[in-house]
Amino acid sequence: MPETLLDPTTLGDLLRVASASDYARWEDQIRRTGGCANPIHLTGWTIHKDKTTGETLYHYTTANEPGGRLRLACGNRRASRCPACAWTYAGDAYHLIRAGLAGDDRRDIPATVRDHPRVFATLTAPSFGRVHNRPDNGTCRCGTRHTPDAPELGTALDPTAYDYAGAVLFNNHAGQLWQRFTTRLRREIATRAGLSRRELPDRLRVSYGKVAEFQKRGALHFHAVIRLDGPDGPGTTPPAWATVDLLSDAIRAAAAHSYTSVSVPAAEDQPARTFRWGSQLDVRPVKAFGDGSDITEQAVASYVAKYATKAAETTGTLDRRIGELSELDRHDVPDHTRRLVEACKVLDPLYPERRLWAWAHMLGFRGHFSSKSRRYSTTLGALRQARADYRAAQEHAALALDDREPDTVLVLADWQYAGHGHTPGESVLAATIARNLQLNRETAREALRDQLTDERKY
Repeated sequence: MPETLLDPTTLGDLLRVASASDYARWEDQIRRTGGCANPIHLTGWTIHKDKTTGETLYHYTTANEPGGRLRLACGNRRASRCPACAWTYAGDAYHLIRAGLAGDDRRDIPATVRDHPRVFATLTAPSFGRVHNRPDNGTCRCGTRHTPDAPELGTALDPTAYDYAGAVLFNNHAGQLWQRFTTRLRREIATRAGLSRRELPDRLRVSYGKVAEFQKRGALHFHAVIRLDGPDGPGTTPPAWATVDLLSDAIRAAAAHSYTSVSVPAAEDQPARTFRWGSQLDVRPVKAFGDGSDITEQAVASYVAKYATKAAETTGTLDRRIGELSELDRHDVPDHTRRLVEACKVLDPLYPERRLWAWAHMLGFRGHFSSKSRRYSTTLGALRQARADYRAAQEHAALALDDREPDTVLVLADWQYAGHGHTPGESVLAATIARNLQLNRETAREALRDQLTDERKY
């Protein structure tokens, strides 16, 4: 693969940064962010003092840092905005989902949770018109056998007949549709168990973790791990009648039930609509690792983590809010996606409470991209806090403060926001650092995988 040539301005800035006397410290800062593409800049200071003696135990100031600034990771989950921070977010999503499948003693989720009924379900959007696809016979309705990466896949066969308005309105109401589905699911389970809806919480709890994914046609669908627990969550055993078959049957019934729908009133030239899930519903039991199944705990957690860092930009739209439609021209947005964005613009004044134009970059979707029920597993906040505590313990050890009681140390600090991002040359260097870190991780992962494979042989 040929190297990308840098323009003179970027090359000059790169040489300036790399030849600076404080480059090693700048590189260390960026390495600590994981190679963040858009770091937050802070200026300020912090002092650790002994409360009893007043002795200064540690003093830090950004005055001695490159550019007088400390750089911190931006934390953006979108891979299109910051691959480094998205990698961290994907890792957290993986551990969150897997903890609800295999257990995690550190999060008070026992390993017995893997004996609970659990399935991996995919709920899709209905049809809004015919699109280019790759059917089982291999030939699209247009008469072409499309390759897997063909750009026309998912685009309308006849744009004039495609319901672009319906597509973005469905995306906009998908969160409500999911809420109705989970409510109906509990009722379906209760019916199959011979219980009333009020009696069910005393016998069983439904837990889930889900992520949204945009199909190539720009329509949203949800992937969800759905699990049955005892009444007090993952630490309690569900009743014997709560089986995978019962759960799967209840999911199919809930998705198809008339209650699981959202009505959108008519507005000017727009007809009244009732949205339901599409006919393509996939429900598969989640198996333990190593039983020969494709739907294993690791595979499901990896799948969810993959889509946790992606959004509508996979269809060709922008990964930020759109100010004017002219921006679509500057960024070569595909025609099919452009029509979806334009539909958001046209529909916005007809449904002002839905804020369609504000969410046009998400093709109308305005809900949480990934979410979970309260007792499914740990939280992203808990995982971030564990990482912060680990870093704090490292810092205390490096400063020889770990042998002091926390309440004997007074910490004073003053921090100010000073901007964000990189100069052109810094961006190239930061991307190189991020790639090297990723390569090191992949190498370590492969080495561990080889080691585990060798151990199984014996």
